[in-house]
Amino acid sequence: MKKKIALVTGGLSGEAVISYKSAITVSNNIDREKFDVYKIDINPLGWWYVSVDDKRSEIKRDDFSIIDNGQKINFDAVLLCIHGTPGEDGKLQGYFDMLNLPYTSCDAATSALTFNKRYTVAVAAFGGINVAKSLHLFKHTPLSSQQILSQLQLPVFVKPNNGGSSIGMSKVNKADELQAALDKAFKEDDQILIEEFISGREYTIGVFKTKGEIIVLPITEVITHNEFFDFEAKYQGKSEEITPAKIDKTVADKLRTAAKRVYEILNCRGVVRIDFIYNEQKNEPYMLEVNTVPGQSEASVIPQQVKVNGWSLKDFYTAVIEEALV
Repeated sequence: MKKKIALVTGGLSGEAVISYKSAITVSNNIDREKFDVYKIDINPLGWWYVSVDDKRSEIKRDDFSIIDNGQKINFDAVLLCIHGTPGEDGKLQGYFDMLNLPYTSCDAATSALTFNKRYTVAVAAFGGINVAKSLHLFKHTPLSSQQILSQLQLPVFVKPNNGGSSIGMSKVNKADELQAALDKAFKEDDQILIEEFISGREYTIGVFKTKGEIIVLPITEVITHNEFFDFEAKYQGKSEEITPAKIDKTVADKLRTAAKRVYEILNCRGVVRIDFIYNEQKNEPYMLEVNTVPGQSEASVIPQQVKVNGWSLKDFYTAVIEEALV
């Protein structure tokens, strides 16, 4: 019998728009001979099953079941496509764990950890991964620009500590620009991360596990037309993504080793995307952040890397689902 898969999309943050695009790509490439797929939309108005004729009915939350054509459907696994809360910060993962329902992302602890950028870099650094010098600020205990710049050197990046898609992020080159950047980030989150800028080329790498083996996908170099890889650059064509990256074997080997090590240190599951800056002065990769539910839209890098690796998206999503079902 075919396995019943809940394709969960939406979310409660501004990243929901990207989640819906990801769900389209995934849905179009799932092997329907192996899986029956049901679209689930979690949004601020509720949790909904969206039928093939676009009718909506509420999810039964005590067991995450639906009624389809008069029949109760219990799922064999969940394919997570939510970016941001509650699908990327561990909340849904904890709920699914309570229901003993498999899912295709990192577990609740790793998801919660990696959603917090500061905690992610702290744990990665403890495991021997290079990271930028940074400060972690809370809205209830802010620091002045002068206090911040007494500890960090310009330029710096200011970003919400929880969240993704570069929403609320700024690059600060001058001291008089810092306060506006802090205000912008605090509008998105009550915690922010301020990191020293690292000069170098930027890379992003997909990593996933299949049949117990950690696979590092081809490396993508990101060349932004904007000052940094912001929302516009990521999703509105203001960047160039070169897959596979045109780099020396030594650099590629260091990036792949670091990516696999990050996956192991953080106890990741499913497919994740890890961003790096390669510091050419020190000849070492520096980890920027980890995305545990990376975008799967047409503009996203994971589908690019899968194809360059010689896989079809259908085979890739089959492998991801089957790993969750093990």
